[in-house]
Amino acid sequence: MVRTIYLVRHGETVGHKDGHYKGSMDIPLSDRGAEQVSRSAEFIAAQIKRRNNSRESFLKIFSSPLSRARRSAEIIADKLGTKPMQIDELRERSFGLWEGMTYMEIAEKYPEEFSCWRSNPLEFSPPEGESTLAVNTRVLSVLDRFLVSSSDGESIIIVAHGGVNRVMLCGFLGMPLEHIFRVDQDFAGVSIIEMWDELPVVKLLNWSMNG
Repeated sequence: MVRTIYLVRHGETVGHKDGHYKGSMDIPLSDRGAEQVSRSAEFIAAQIKRRNNSRESFLKIFSSPLSRARRSAEIIADKLGTKPMQIDELRERSFGLWEGMTYMEIAEKYPEEFSCWRSNPLEFSPPEGESTLAVNTRVLSVLDRFLVSSSDGESIIIVAHGGVNRVMLCGFLGMPLEHIFRVDQDFAGVSIIEMWDELPVVKLLNWSMNG
Protein backbone atom coordinates (compact mmCIF):
# COMPACT_ATOMS: atom_id res chain seq x y z
CA MET A 1 0.00 0.00 0.00
CA VAL A 2 1.01 3.60 -0.57
CA ARG A 3 1.97 6.03 2.18
CA THR A 4 0.48 9.53 1.91
CA ILE A 5 2.06 12.75 3.15
CA TYR A 6 -0.05 15.87 3.69
CA LEU A 7 2.30 18.85 3.77
CA VAL A 8 0.74 21.96 5.31
CA ARG A 9 1.98 25.49 5.85
CA HIS A 10 0.80 27.26 9.01
CA GLY A 11 -1.94 29.88 8.76
CA GLU A 12 -1.56 33.64 8.60
CA THR A 13 0.45 35.16 11.45
CA VAL A 14 -0.01 38.29 13.51
CA GLY A 15 1.52 41.27 11.67
CA HIS A 16 2.40 39.32 8.54
CA LYS A 17 1.98 42.39 6.29
CA ASP A 18 4.58 44.51 8.08
CA GLY A 19 7.36 43.41 5.70
CA HIS A 20 9.74 42.11 8.36
CA TYR A 21 11.65 38.84 8.03
CA LYS A 22 10.32 36.55 10.77
CA GLY A 23 12.34 33.36 10.21
CA SER A 24 12.68 31.45 13.46
CA MET A 25 11.02 34.19 15.55
CA ASP A 26 8.04 32.79 17.44
CA ILE A 27 5.19 34.79 15.89
CA PRO A 28 1.66 33.62 16.83
CA LEU A 29 -1.12 32.57 14.52
CA SER A 30 -3.69 35.31 13.85
CA ASP A 31 -7.45 34.76 14.21
CA ARG A 32 -7.72 34.75 10.43
CA GLY A 33 -4.90 32.24 10.30
CA ALA A 34 -6.80 29.92 12.62
CA GLU A 35 -9.84 30.14 10.33
CA GLN A 36 -7.66 29.35 7.30
CA VAL A 37 -6.25 26.26 8.98
CA SER A 38 -9.75 25.13 10.01
CA ARG A 39 -10.78 25.12 6.34
CA SER A 40 -7.67 23.18 5.41
CA ALA A 41 -8.37 20.72 8.23
CA GLU A 42 -11.82 20.04 6.75
CA PHE A 43 -10.21 19.42 3.37
CA ILE A 44 -7.59 17.05 4.80
CA ALA A 45 -10.21 15.13 6.79
CA ALA A 46 -12.29 14.64 3.63
CA GLN A 47 -9.22 13.49 1.68
CA ILE A 48 -8.21 10.97 4.34
CA LYS A 49 -11.75 9.62 4.58
CA ARG A 50 -12.02 9.29 0.80
CA ARG A 51 -8.65 7.60 0.45
CA ASN A 52 -8.87 5.27 3.43
CA ASN A 53 -12.64 5.05 3.95
CA SER A 54 -12.07 6.03 7.58
CA ARG A 55 -10.89 9.18 9.35
CA GLU A 56 -9.38 6.96 12.05
CA SER A 57 -7.01 4.99 9.83
CA PHE A 58 -3.29 5.05 10.63
CA LEU A 59 -2.27 8.67 11.10
CA LYS A 60 0.62 10.69 12.54
CA ILE A 61 0.87 14.48 12.77
CA PHE A 62 4.21 16.26 13.13
CA SER A 63 4.77 20.00 13.51
CA SER A 64 7.41 22.64 13.97
CA PRO A 65 7.68 23.77 17.61
CA LEU A 66 7.09 27.42 16.66
CA SER A 67 3.68 28.52 17.91
CA ARG A 68 2.22 29.44 14.50
CA ALA A 69 2.83 25.91 13.24
CA ARG A 70 2.14 24.20 16.57
CA ARG A 71 -1.29 25.86 16.87
CA SER A 72 -2.08 25.04 13.24
CA ALA A 73 -1.25 21.39 13.89
CA GLU A 74 -3.46 21.38 16.98
CA ILE A 75 -6.41 22.65 14.94
CA ILE A 76 -5.93 19.90 12.36
CA ALA A 77 -5.37 17.25 15.04
CA ASP A 78 -8.56 18.26 16.87
CA LYS A 79 -10.50 17.73 13.65
CA LEU A 80 -8.98 14.27 13.21
CA GLY A 81 -9.19 13.20 16.84
CA THR A 82 -5.48 12.81 17.44
CA LYS A 83 -2.47 14.65 18.89
CA PRO A 84 0.45 16.32 17.08
CA MET A 85 4.10 15.72 17.87
CA GLN A 86 6.55 18.63 17.83
CA ILE A 87 9.80 18.11 15.89
CA ASP A 88 12.54 20.72 16.30
CA GLU A 89 14.03 20.06 12.85
CA LEU A 90 10.80 21.39 11.27
CA ARG A 91 11.33 24.93 12.60
CA GLU A 92 11.62 27.70 10.03
CA ARG A 93 14.97 28.84 8.67
CA SER A 94 16.89 31.18 10.96
CA PHE A 95 17.77 34.52 9.40
CA GLY A 96 20.02 35.29 12.36
CA LEU A 97 20.68 38.98 12.90
CA TRP A 98 18.35 39.84 10.03
CA GLU A 99 15.23 38.59 11.79
CA GLY A 100 12.77 41.36 12.60
CA MET A 101 14.26 43.61 9.90
CA THR A 102 12.74 44.71 6.59
CA TYR A 103 14.28 44.03 3.17
CA MET A 104 15.44 47.67 2.93
CA GLU A 105 16.87 47.67 6.46
CA ILE A 106 18.96 44.59 5.68
CA ALA A 107 20.25 46.11 2.43
CA GLU A 108 21.25 49.32 4.22
CA LYS A 109 22.82 47.80 7.35
CA TYR A 110 24.48 44.74 5.77
CA PRO A 111 25.22 45.77 2.15
CA GLU A 112 28.05 43.26 1.51
CA GLU A 113 26.26 40.32 3.11
CA PHE A 114 23.04 41.30 1.37
CA SER A 115 24.80 41.29 -2.00
CA CYS A 116 26.26 37.85 -1.27
CA TRP A 117 22.84 36.54 -0.29
CA ARG A 118 21.24 37.81 -3.48
CA SER A 119 23.98 36.28 -5.65
CA ASN A 120 24.17 32.93 -3.80
CA PRO A 121 21.05 32.32 -1.65
CA LEU A 122 21.69 28.58 -1.68
CA GLU A 123 25.00 28.57 0.19
CA PHE A 124 25.10 31.98 1.88
CA SER A 125 24.11 32.21 5.55
CA PRO A 126 22.84 35.50 7.00
CA PRO A 127 24.97 36.57 10.00
CA GLU A 128 24.30 33.98 12.75
CA GLY A 129 21.66 32.38 10.53
CA GLU A 130 21.25 29.35 8.23
CA SER A 131 21.86 28.74 4.55
CA THR A 132 19.31 26.98 2.38
CA LEU A 133 21.67 24.00 2.22
CA ALA A 134 21.77 23.79 6.03
CA VAL A 135 17.97 23.83 6.20
CA ASN A 136 17.82 21.17 3.50
CA THR A 137 20.13 18.88 5.50
CA ARG A 138 18.15 19.02 8.75
CA VAL A 139 14.72 18.88 7.11
CA LEU A 140 15.41 15.93 4.79
CA SER A 141 17.06 13.98 7.60
CA VAL A 142 13.92 14.16 9.73
CA LEU A 143 11.72 13.42 6.71
CA ASP A 144 13.69 10.22 6.15
CA ARG A 145 13.01 9.25 9.78
CA PHE A 146 9.28 9.81 9.31
CA LEU A 147 9.20 7.59 6.25
CA VAL A 148 11.33 4.83 7.76
CA SER A 149 9.10 4.66 10.85
CA SER A 150 5.80 4.78 8.94
CA SER A 151 3.72 1.79 7.88
CA ASP A 152 2.14 0.90 4.56
CA GLY A 153 -1.14 2.72 4.17
CA GLU A 154 -0.28 5.25 6.85
CA SER A 155 -1.06 8.95 6.46
CA ILE A 156 1.48 11.49 7.70
CA ILE A 157 0.64 15.17 8.19
CA ILE A 158 3.54 17.63 8.44
CA VAL A 159 2.73 21.19 9.54
CA ALA A 160 5.63 23.54 9.01
CA HIS A 161 6.70 26.74 7.25
CA GLY A 162 7.09 28.20 3.78
CA GLY A 163 10.85 27.69 3.61
CA VAL A 164 10.80 24.23 5.16
CA ASN A 165 7.97 23.02 2.94
CA ARG A 166 9.67 24.34 -0.20
CA VAL A 167 12.79 22.36 0.66
CA MET A 168 10.75 19.17 0.99
CA LEU A 169 8.82 19.82 -2.21
CA CYS A 170 12.03 20.43 -4.15
CA GLY A 171 13.18 17.03 -2.93
CA PHE A 172 9.92 15.32 -3.87
CA LEU A 173 9.90 16.95 -7.32
CA GLY A 174 13.60 16.40 -7.98
CA MET A 175 14.07 20.16 -8.41
CA PRO A 176 17.42 21.87 -7.79
CA LEU A 177 17.30 23.97 -4.63
CA GLU A 178 18.29 26.99 -6.71
CA HIS A 179 14.67 26.99 -7.91
CA ILE A 180 13.12 26.84 -4.44
CA PHE A 181 11.08 30.01 -4.89
CA ARG A 182 9.38 28.67 -7.99
CA VAL A 183 7.20 26.66 -5.59
CA ASP A 184 4.63 28.82 -3.82
CA GLN A 185 3.34 28.09 -0.32
CA ASP A 186 0.20 29.97 0.71
CA PHE A 187 -0.91 30.30 4.31
CA ALA A 188 -2.58 26.99 5.27
CA GLY A 189 -1.76 25.62 1.82
CA VAL A 190 -1.94 21.83 1.50
CA SER A 191 0.17 19.60 -0.74
CA ILE A 192 -0.36 15.84 -1.05
CA ILE A 193 2.47 13.45 -1.84
CA GLU A 194 2.09 9.71 -2.30
CA MET A 195 5.14 7.57 -1.55
CA TRP A 196 5.30 4.46 -3.72
CA ASP A 197 8.21 2.67 -2.06
CA GLU A 198 11.00 5.24 -2.64
CA LEU A 199 9.21 7.12 -5.42
CA PRO A 200 7.35 10.32 -4.41
CA VAL A 201 4.39 11.33 -6.56
CA VAL A 202 3.04 14.84 -5.98
CA LYS A 203 -0.73 14.54 -6.33
CA LEU A 204 -1.65 18.08 -5.25
CA LEU A 205 0.39 21.25 -4.81
CA ASN A 206 -0.50 24.19 -2.54
CA TRP A 207 -4.28 23.71 -2.33
CA SER A 208 -5.91 26.60 -0.50
CA MET A 209 -9.30 28.26 -0.10
CA ASN A 210 -7.65 31.23 1.57
CA GLY A 211 -7.53 34.49 -0.31
